[in-house]
Amino acid sequence: MYRVCLVVIARDEAATIARLLDSVRPWVDEMLVLDTGSSDATPALAQAAGARVQHFAWCDDFSAARNAALDAAQAGGADWHLVLDADEWLIAGGPALQALRHQAPDHVASIELVDHFHDGAQREAHARLSRVLPADVRYAGRIHEQPQHQLPLRALAVQIGHDGYLPDRLQAKRGRNEALLRQELQQRPDDAYLWYQLGKDQSVYEDYAAAETSFAQAAALAPTPPGWWMDLVARRLFGLKQLKRHDAGMDFAQSQLDVCAESPDFFFALGDLLLDCAADLPEQAPALLPMIEDAWRRCLEIGERPELSGAVAGRGSHLAAHNLALVLDGTGRPDEAQALRQRFALAA
Repeated sequence: MYRVCLVVIARDEAATIARLLDSVRPWVDEMLVLDTGSSDATPALAQAAGARVQHFAWCDDFSAARNAALDAAQAGGADWHLVLDADEWLIAGGPALQALRHQAPDHVASIELVDHFHDGAQREAHARLSRVLPADVRYAGRIHEQPQHQLPLRALAVQIGHDGYLPDRLQAKRGRNEALLRQELQQRPDDAYLWYQLGKDQSVYEDYAAAETSFAQAAALAPTPPGWWMDLVARRLFGLKQLKRHDAGMDFAQSQLDVCAESPDFFFALGDLLLDCAADLPEQAPALLPMIEDAWRRCLEIGERPELSGAVAGRGSHLAAHNLALVLDGTGRPDEAQALRQRFALAA
């Protein structure tokens, strides 16, 4: 039998810490919470929920805190570490976590993360992250830290929710990640992943001009399309639309057609960009509308691809269908639009 420990670092997470611990408790042998300087009831609530609580002096380095927590969990006899954050919770897959007790810790396992965010409506984005680690694996990186290992990677049927990108939570963290990313970039200015994360943080806070600078730098530095590339492309196209840089967006999209051929998020963002251009330049609308329609039809042809980086639920189904139905209505094809709405159970 191998022991499984939930490992969490937390500060001022009284609103969410019990939700996480209650969701995971039935499936693990131990829960360890490393508090990094809370001024609220986080430590007491964690202890009341059954966690072993230890303390750490925050030093502007997520890896240092993660590794201190992992050290404490390993010292307590854990063979497997499930690494989660306080604003996450287990949606599904408890039995898969429990089954780790019978699996040798000779690989790293990824879980599915479902991000809840708001862009005028409640949305979900999907990603797979390496969060189930053998006891001796440690992290590197001041922020957006990554586990360092040469072990095989396997997908584990575990789904985790995350709502740290909802508006109220974002405002509480505003500026923190950007400051740490800039510190890290001073030491690693040629790290494409850090530039991508900086652009992502800037776009989340709607600083699209700064995000475009960061995304362009990431794109220039990435030698081959990395795992996060699809997310960068979709976010960059959205930012260029917001900046009204339609020509730059279309040029960038043209360069990505082959790489993103199976990404509904790419074609959704492309259709959105082209529609915004058509609205701003009505004289170009007749030429752009067939391209817009093709982009959203392509989304539906591909379908949902939740395994792709940053995939937003609905862009391969009902969100694309809604947009396409509006185009069909606007171009004199109401019967096609109604059939599409019926197919995806959409309101007119």
